[in-house]
Amino acid sequence: MPVTIETSSSPTPNGYREFIADLKRRVRTTQYRAMRAANTEVLRLYWSVGRDILDRQRNEGWGAKIVDQISADMRREFPGQHGWSRRSLLYMRKVAEAWPTESEFVHQPGAQLPWRHVTVLLDKLDTRDDREWYAAKAVQNGWSRASLEFEIKTDLRKRLGSAPSNFATTLDAVDSDLAQQAVKDSYVFEHLDPDEHVAERDRERVLMDRIQDTLLELGRDMAFVGRQYRIEVGGDEFFVDLLFFHVTQLRYVVVELKVGKFQPAHIGQIGTYVAMVDGEVRDPGLHAKTVGILLCTERNDATLDYALAGTASPVAVALYEGLTPAERAALPSPGELEAVIEEEIHAQGPAMAPAPDQIPV
Repeated sequence: MPVTIETSSSPTPNGYREFIADLKRRVRTTQYRAMRAANTEVLRLYWSVGRDILDRQRNEGWGAKIVDQISADMRREFPGQHGWSRRSLLYMRKVAEAWPTESEFVHQPGAQLPWRHVTVLLDKLDTRDDREWYAAKAVQNGWSRASLEFEIKTDLRKRLGSAPSNFATTLDAVDSDLAQQAVKDSYVFEHLDPDEHVAERDRERVLMDRIQDTLLELGRDMAFVGRQYRIEVGGDEFFVDLLFFHVTQLRYVVVELKVGKFQPAHIGQIGTYVAMVDGEVRDPGLHAKTVGILLCTERNDATLDYALAGTASPVAVALYEGLTPAERAALPSPGELEAVIEEEIHAQGPAMAPAPDQIPV
């Protein structure tokens, strides 16, 4: 009796494609959970080392030089592991100072980040409240170390949710709070050069040419819908500078870009566009009310208050700026940060498994 040998060209049984797709998803999910768990355990170890050093220095009179001795002994005992340089041990000690108990540390967002992110929080921020706020945002948005440093440098926490708006009078209370949290008081578009890109159309083009960077600054929940988005009303055509959709709040967001100081007439224009998108594009059964963000480079808050009170459309007015080449050069690039890490690695020998900064989060 002949034997049938199945080959890759044999027809797949019913349901196989769905099965293999689900299997791949489960494997990736398990890998992700394992890496997250490994990262947490490494950070738990680092916190405990820092706690022990801190306690012995305080209670048993161990001097500052003990850190050098620990570093030498541990690197000799574990020559294939990272993490035992003097600098790393001092960071461990600083972690224990910042979060005095293990539960306080491992149950907060910082313990979900790679070790190098944690060191940025320690270096750049002074309060535990700020560290935990930026850690939560980094976890939520998947920031790289460079992104985390940039958002801290440009003071994201103060910028987020504080833009002047009329949301409180044009939206219900819950919707108003949601919309307000989606708008920053000021936006920093690193890829926009204010000296080179002077005209509004030039700036609009740059923001669209590097749409990924623009969306990162606008917020991770923003999806791009269109540039110079056409709306026809009663036979007349109107063009919205930029139209986005907030995928969490399920609302359209009209963005108008102005060069120079805010003028009350700008509110009339964007208010009209918001009303048009709300009436002609939005599905009232599915979508929250449309809001507008007017971006300008200067504003007079006294004038602004009157202008916002004069429109029935929900609008916020935010500042925006770009960075000149000199300002961009002052920020750490991903390459520069990687070079620091490589220098540390060469100083310490082969990698610890798993090294916390090698665990993708």
